[in-house]
Amino acid sequence: MAKFIFVTGGVVSGIGKGISAASIGRLLKDRNLKIFMQKFDPYLNIDPGTMSPFQHGEVFVTYDGAETDLDLGHYERFTDEELTKRASITTGKIYSRVIAKERRGDYNGATVQVIPHITDEIKNSVYKAAEESGADVVITEIGGTVGDIESLPFLEAIRQIHSENKPGDVLFVHTVLVPNIPGTSELKTKPTQHSYKELMSNGIKADVIIIRSNGEVSQAVKEKISLFCDVPMEAIVQSSNVDLIYEVPLVFHKQGLDEFILKYLGLEDQEKSDGHWSKMVERFKKAKEEINIALVGKYTELHDAYLSVTQALLDAGYENGADVKIKWIDSECVENNPKIFKGIDGIIVPGGFGQRGTEGMIKTSKYARENNIPYFGICYGMQIALIDIARNKLGLKGASSTEINPDTPYPIIDLLENQRTVKNLGGTLRLGNYPCSLEENTLVRKLYGQEKAYERHRHRYEFNNDFRGAIRKAGIIFSGINEDLDLVEIIEIKDHPFFVACQFHPEFKSRPTKVHPLFDGFIKATKNSKNK
Repeated sequence: MAKFIFVTGGVVSGIGKGISAASIGRLLKDRNLKIFMQKFDPYLNIDPGTMSPFQHGEVFVTYDGAETDLDLGHYERFTDEELTKRASITTGKIYSRVIAKERRGDYNGATVQVIPHITDEIKNSVYKAAEESGADVVITEIGGTVGDIESLPFLEAIRQIHSENKPGDVLFVHTVLVPNIPGTSELKTKPTQHSYKELMSNGIKADVIIIRSNGEVSQAVKEKISLFCDVPMEAIVQSSNVDLIYEVPLVFHKQGLDEFILKYLGLEDQEKSDGHWSKMVERFKKAKEEINIALVGKYTELHDAYLSVTQALLDAGYENGADVKIKWIDSECVENNPKIFKGIDGIIVPGGFGQRGTEGMIKTSKYARENNIPYFGICYGMQIALIDIARNKLGLKGASSTEINPDTPYPIIDLLENQRTVKNLGGTLRLGNYPCSLEENTLVRKLYGQEKAYERHRHRYEFNNDFRGAIRKAGIIFSGINEDLDLVEIIEIKDHPFFVACQFHPEFKSRPTKVHPLFDGFIKATKNSKNK
C-alpha cells in the first residue's frame, strides 16, 4: 500500500511550496523509493491550457498530453520521473467529472453535494494515481494557501484520506513564511501560528513545518514554533535561500527531513543513493565561463512563461562549464539593426501563440542566420525561421502563417485538416509525445545519437508540406520527420555554427541529470562560436 504526503501552504503564496514538494520527492527517490507527484489547483479552469501566460506562466505538458501547472516541470526535473494526466487535478476537472456522472444518472437520484461527491472525486484522484503508478509514496501539493475558499474541498478530501488510512501512512507538510518587521531583523512567528490554527480548523494537523524567511531561523524561533504549533523540533525545517534551486534537497537533507519522513512513514530501512545529486550540484556550481543568450519572446516581462526553457538553458550551461546569462528581449522591440544583439553569443526563440511580436521574431531569425549567430528555435521559433527563409531567401513576399495572416499568399505554416473544424480551444492542440525519425548524416542525428526520439508537443499549426521542395532548395535540411503523420519536426542549416529549430518542446524533457541533446548542442555551439 502506498503512503501519502500532502503539502499545503500558509501565510502567503509564492514561497516555494512546489520546490519544497519536488525536493521531498528527490530525497525519497534518493532512498530508492518509487514516487509519484501530483498538483491540485483550485481554479475552475479544466487546465491552464487556455489561460494567459501573463496570469499563469508556463503551461507544462506531460508525455501523455496533459496541459498542466508549471510546478509539474519542477517535479519532473527534480525526480526525473515522467508524470501523467493523473498528476494534474483542478477544481474544474473535478466538478466536470461529477456533473457528467450526475447527468448519466450514476448517483441514482441522490442530491449531489460537495461532501461526499466532490470530495470523493478528489480522493479517487489520489488513490487512482497511487494504484496506476505503483508508487511507494504519493506526494500531493495543494495549490493556493490555507484559508482560501476554493481550496476547502481539497483540504476536506485530504483530511478524509488521513482518517481512512492507518496512523503513519499519511503525513502533512505545511510551508509557511516567517517574516521580519521592516527595518529590523526580528523574525515573527505569529503568521505561522495563525496559519497552523487555520489548518487545524479544517481538521488537519501539520506533521512537518517548512519555513521560508529572509534571515537564518534561530533555535529559539524554531522552539517557539514547536511549542505553539505542536510539531517536534526535528520536523521544523528551514528552506534557505540558495544560489541554485537544486541545492534545496541538500538543505533539507542536512536538517534531517528525509530521516524524519522515513521514520514517520515506517520506511526507515531504505538505503541511501550514491550521492549523484550532490555531485551534480557541486559540478554545476563550478561553472564559470559566461555566455550571453538572447531569449526573444512575447512574454519576456514574465519569466515564468518560459520557466522550463530557461532552466534547460541554465542546466545545459552548467553541464558544459558555462554560466548562462539570459538577456530578455521583447520581440516587439527588435529593430532592423544589430545593436539590440550586441554582446550576444546565441539566440533562442521559444514557443508562443498569436500575431503580436512576430515581425520582430522573423527579423531575429534573419539576423542570426545571416550573421552566423547560433540560433535555436522552439515550436513557434521553428515556424518563424521557416517564414524568414521563405521571405528572405526564396523571395516569397508576404509569406507567413495563417495564424498570423489568414490571407497570406504563401501559407508556409497552416492548420492541418483535422484542426480546421475544432471549436473548443482547450485540450485540442497536438499534445504530448509523438515519434520523430532523425535523418542520417545530420547534426541533429549526431546530437541525439539515435535513429528515433519521442518528443512532447503543444501546438496547432504545422509546416505546410506544399513548400517542402522550395524550402529544401534554399539549403534547409529537414533533419527530423514524423513519418506517421508526414510532418516536419526539425530543420537545420548545414553551413552555420548552429541553426536548429524544432516543432516540439524539448525543454519539457530536459533534466539537470540528463540535459536534452538539442540544448546541449546549442550551448556547446554557442561556447565554440564565442571562443572563435
